Amino acid sequence: MTVRLPIPPQGLATPLPLDDPFLDQDVDLATLAAHWAGAAARAPISAEAMRGADARAQRQGIPGTDLMEQAGAAVAATARALLVATERRGHGRVLILAGPGNNGGDGFVAARHLAHAGIGSIVVMCAAQAHPDTADARLNWQRLGDEPLVQRQHAPGPREVALLQQHIERAALVVDALLGTGVQGVLREPIGSAVELVGLARAAGVPVLAVDTPTAVDLTTGRPSDPVVRADATITFHRPKAGLQTRVGRALAGRVLVAPIGIPHAADPS
Repeated sequence: MTVRLPIPPQGLATPLPLDDPFLDQDVDLATLAAHWAGAAARAPISAEAMRGADARAQRQGIPGTDLMEQAGAAVAATARALLVATERRGHGRVLILAGPGNNGGDGFVAARHLAHAGIGSIVVMCAAQAHPDTADARLNWQRLGDEPLVQRQHAPGPREVALLQQHIERAALVVDALLGTGVQGVLREPIGSAVELVGLARAAGVPVLAVDTPTAVDLTTGRPSDPVVRADATITFHRPKAGLQTRVGRALAGRVLVAPIGIPHAADPS
C-alpha cells in the first residue's frame, strides 16, 4: 500500500534522510521526488564542483562517513520508492552492484538501510582487489557482515560477474553503485561486464536505480563511455548535476531525484 504523507510547505527545510520520518513509509517515486523538490530546484553543479563542496564540508568538520550515511539512506529510500512504483517489493532480493570507491560505499550503506526495512539484498563488489579503496567504503563493507538479510559477494573479474546472469530476472531491482563519475574510453573489467549485466537485467524487466549517475555517464557533460548504464531512475545528491540535464544524460538517467545530504552553505555558497 502506498502511503502519501504531507510534503513540507515550501520554504521549510526538508530533514536530512537519517532524520526524516517521511522516509519511514513506503511512498511512490513521484511523492519522494516532490518531497525532495527543494534540493532538485537548486542550480546544477559539475562533478568537479561537487567534489570540491564535499571536500570543503569535510574540512569544516562533517565526517565523510556522515555524508556517506546520509547518501546511502537516500539511496535506500529511493530504491523502496522504485519498488513501490513498479510493484516489485517482495518479488526477490535487490541486487546491488558496487565499485570499490565511495559510490560503492553509498550502495553498501543502502543495503544496510534496506535490511532494516526488511528488504534483503545481494551486494556484489565488482573489483579486482578484495577490499574497497577508501576508508569509508571499507568500513561500510565490513558492517554488512553483521546483516543477516545481506549477502556479500566479490566479483574480481568477468567470469564471476557472468555467474550473476543466472536467474537475473528474479531480482526485484538492480542498483548501479559502480562508478560515480564519467570515465574516458572503454570501461575496465570487471566494471564493463557489470554494466553489461545491468543491461541484461533491464531487458528482462528488472528496474534499474543508478547512484549519483548511471555508470559511464559524465556528471559534467552528460557524455557516455562504452558500455553505459541506462537507468529507470537516478538518485543524486545535494544539487542537480549538469550532465544529467543534457539530452543524452536525461535519456540515460531516467527519473532524477536529488536528495539533501548535509553539505552546508559555507561549503557550497553558490
